Amino acid sequence: MNTIIPSDEQTAEPRWILEAQQGDLDAFNRLVTFYQDRVFNTAYRIMGGFDEAEDAAQKAFISAYRNIKSYRGGSFKAWLLKVTVNACYDELRKSKRQPVVSIDDDTRDDYLDLVDRGLPDPAPSPQQISEMRELHRAVQYCLQDLPPDFRAVAVLADVEELDYEEISRITGNPLGTVKSRLARARQKLRGCLQDFWELLPLAIRQKYEGA
Repeated sequence: MNTIIPSDEQTAEPRWILEAQQGDLDAFNRLVTFYQDRVFNTAYRIMGGFDEAEDAAQKAFISAYRNIKSYRGGSFKAWLLKVTVNACYDELRKSKRQPVVSIDDDTRDDYLDLVDRGLPDPAPSPQQISEMRELHRAVQYCLQDLPPDFRAVAVLADVEELDYEEISRITGNPLGTVKSRLARARQKLRGCLQDFWELLPLAIRQKYEGA
């Protein structure tokens, strides 16, 4: 689901960026406030842990502030997600290990973006909440079974809903590589998520049908 930016924020964002490029910390903090959930969600999906995602997101924003003058227009969201993905890669390289997520891990269940994405009812039933928690853990478990490069492409395509060109720019990979990695990632995710297939949002199932 793409975020719809209210018209006043659409107007304000370029001004915030320009002011931040001129060293205005308050303007940059406005950008942080608007994008912090998206940045954390991306980091969480790639890193696999709440604390690790917080560290990566914090480092991403620090890097973004230090390098915001290098932003030259276009999608600021895509630029910021590129910084985020690079921060995650740096953290994974430092740890020199794949994050391990247990499918039975019920920590941080208050962070359930899939509830918002998957349930049209604004007041889900206790059973729906329980199912979404189970699905949330399963999705994260299956994502962590992918190599980091495949995981990042899957997150950018199927969570952030970016197109191939944006993913190519963010990851620095050719379009053919992006398409190949996404196809293979979806194939592995489909196999891993078979037991949870009926709980997946329809839009996600449709993407994986041909995997």
